[in-house]
Amino acid sequence: MDLIDAPDDGLNSPEFTVTELSGAIKRVIEGEFGHVRIKGEVGRVSRPRSGHIYLDLKDDRAVISGVIWKGVSARLQTQPEEGMEVVATGRVTTFGGQSKYQIVIEDIKPAGMGALMALLEKRKKMLEAEGLFDPARKRALPYLPEVIGVVTSPSGAVIRDILHRLRDRFPRKVLIWPVAVQGEKCAPEVTRAIEGFNAMTPGGALPRPDLLIVARGGGSVEDLWGFNEESVARAAAASDIPLISAVGHETDTTLIDYVSDKRAPTPTAAAELAVPVRHELMAWLDGQDARMRQALSQGLTRRDQRLRDMARALPRAESLLETPRQRLDMIGGRLGPALIAGVQKRKLRLADMSGSLRPATLSRGVSVEQRRLRELSGRLAPALRRAMAVKEEQLAAQARRFRPATLQQDRDRKARDFARLVTRLSDAGQRNIATWRSRIDAVERLRRTLGYEATLERGFAVVRSAGELVTDSKTAKSAPSLEIQFADGRVTVGGKPTPRKASSKPPKQGSLF
Repeated sequence: MDLIDAPDDGLNSPEFTVTELSGAIKRVIEGEFGHVRIKGEVGRVSRPRSGHIYLDLKDDRAVISGVIWKGVSARLQTQPEEGMEVVATGRVTTFGGQSKYQIVIEDIKPAGMGALMALLEKRKKMLEAEGLFDPARKRALPYLPEVIGVVTSPSGAVIRDILHRLRDRFPRKVLIWPVAVQGEKCAPEVTRAIEGFNAMTPGGALPRPDLLIVARGGGSVEDLWGFNEESVARAAAASDIPLISAVGHETDTTLIDYVSDKRAPTPTAAAELAVPVRHELMAWLDGQDARMRQALSQGLTRRDQRLRDMARALPRAESLLETPRQRLDMIGGRLGPALIAGVQKRKLRLADMSGSLRPATLSRGVSVEQRRLRELSGRLAPALRRAMAVKEEQLAAQARRFRPATLQQDRDRKARDFARLVTRLSDAGQRNIATWRSRIDAVERLRRTLGYEATLERGFAVVRSAGELVTDSKTAKSAPSLEIQFADGRVTVGGKPTPRKASSKPPKQGSLF
């Protein structure tokens, strides 16, 4: 079919389908703009779960949609962010499903130094707002780590400087995690290295470092850009092992310097921060040992002299016991007469108390209590009779409320209510049964209407060969015999009928003709 058909009689323009027109536009646009570079500002950025990136490139007067496929986005050195000034390289194409054109981006880079610094400043503000630069969260470096992990390139001068400086100051065990220190592989490899060191098990076959050093030599902003990536900064901030950043020279500053526990101006300075000087430490220990021995000796001398001085001021033990002994003798001499006087005093008190406990006094008390008891018993019988009369009146009032006639009326009323409820329930059940029966009849009619037997009554037929459905002409030509089922029966063509029970299953799609 030609793209543009000849017009019919009476028409001034040709007719073509929407797909044909969309394809023609696509070929024209891709032919004119096969491979282009576009400079603009990144607008809306969308990252669905598929891994692709959809974005807008815009300037002050126009907007063009862009897409970065998943495989390309994983290789990009710089990920697009909203507001970034970039230069995108790709091919312009159309998307017929939405009648729009777009650029399929193959590479994207910041548009100059200004864009890189703007992106760096944006990331810096974001991480600072999250508290990753807070000095309170930075940990102190271990004074003398047993194992030091170094994340750097194994072939550069940086690792040689660090090892040489550690060997001069205080030799320690060093684990090197080789990474790329520039380029698109730098950020993911450095991130994996920091996370890998933290994932080591303390006391395992490979010792877990007590201190990490992330180091690189000097370079341009583009060379050091891998250490400005958000993933590297977050990995350094999340590290459980104290971390020293030594990226670039003293004037170079990257994001990892802000989140690390300590920043060193150079890799050599990082080694100096990691360990003390062994000879200086040994000299300091010797001095401390001498000071401790001298302080111990002086302390013992002072305490011995003080003990002797205090001993001279103390009196003799015999003079300390003279006064207590004399006091004990005096108290012992007074104890016997005091006991005798106490016994005589208590005898007199007992005699006074027994004089008031005579039999006549007790008899008078008993007589008084008996008279009081007889008076109370005379008042008890009338009080009981009054209480019983009150209770009998209350019981009679309660009995009048529970008459048999009242109970019978209440029972009859509740029986009538129950009968009405039973009648309503029965009527509702009959109505529900009728409704369900009508629904079942309707579903049965629908089943018969949609079944293939009804289709056969409209003039269709089912073709089988050896009990299997025939769905195409090739199979029908090669079959030894055909069995055709109509609405009123079956007919065998080219052979004997195949004995088979009538199937109630509908034929597969494509078996009706």
